[in-house]
Amino acid sequence: MSRIVAAMSGGVDSSVAAALLAQEATQDEIIGVWMRTHGDMPEGLELSRSCCSPDAADDARRVAQILDIPFFILNVEKEFGARVIDAFVDSYLEGSTPNPCQACNQYIKFDELLRRGLAAYGADAVATGHYARIEQRDGRWRLMRAADADKDQTYFLWVLDQQQLSRTRFPLGDLTKPEVRAMAERLTLPTAHKPESQEICFVPLGDYRTLLEERRGYAGEPGPIVDADGTTVGTHTGYAHYTVGQRHGLGVALGEAVYVREVQPATNTVVIGRRAEIAQRTFTVDDARFTAGDPPSDRFDVSIRIRHRAPDVPAEITMIGRDRFVVETAEPVWAPAPGQGAVMYDGDECLGGGRIVRASG
Repeated sequence: MSRIVAAMSGGVDSSVAAALLAQEATQDEIIGVWMRTHGDMPEGLELSRSCCSPDAADDARRVAQILDIPFFILNVEKEFGARVIDAFVDSYLEGSTPNPCQACNQYIKFDELLRRGLAAYGADAVATGHYARIEQRDGRWRLMRAADADKDQTYFLWVLDQQQLSRTRFPLGDLTKPEVRAMAERLTLPTAHKPESQEICFVPLGDYRTLLEERRGYAGEPGPIVDADGTTVGTHTGYAHYTVGQRHGLGVALGEAVYVREVQPATNTVVIGRRAEIAQRTFTVDDARFTAGDPPSDRFDVSIRIRHRAPDVPAEITMIGRDRFVVETAEPVWAPAPGQGAVMYDGDECLGGGRIVRASG
């Protein structure tokens, strides 16, 4: 008998994923695990939509009881704080735009949970409610887009390697969101009509500036907003309060829409530009990872995505060593932001990705 740890966030997706495993299990034992990622949030704050709230833990526990599977709470506060929250804050202080969901997948769900699940619970695999598919073909494991293109989450999963993919299950990969909702209703799961969380779980009010001050003492210091020629056109409240591509909150009136083009921590400067100046065809990516372990070659063609909801764009990849590459897209892409993921696809297969570090113009 094999044993599978089902990561249960207290939402409808992970609930149905666990239910599918429990229904289909003939020789498998399913264990529900909810991860405590951080402590209490500000008093009086409504956290019912957060995957990390006490209410979410209660919902996950109730679903596990209905499914008649064991349920445990795994405390990963220390790891989450260091690898996700602190990294999130430090990214802004470095002038980058973080992607905490990718970090959570890389260091928590498919590292801490997988390692500790295998060790503490004697598990053989971990299952989550992500919309993605895994195929084994030609001697290797492949990360594939989900059947529901609108819900596909492979953009957040490019960090997975062969060992992790071999130990991971995505029960929702062939389902659409409406089908998942309908299944939850048929099973009378308490999460069937639960709304999806739209915020970063540890920034429930959507204002990360408070976190910068709490975690790093950064309150912001006014500095210049300059145009492409270096002319000062305004004053900002602190460079880390701005991200590449941002339009609102600049307080600059130049007769046309302008956007953040670059954030310069060393000089406390925010550079702005017009829309045509923000779109780029060439940018550099580091921290490269490939699901197969190695890139297909030193130079190869892919389609690439630089935001979760952005369209794929044809591009040529040129490797620089093992963990860095240059992307040249067939057409300009909007605001490649340092710190964000650049994820590569070959058709429906996610080949891997990396983090944008520089746009070249």
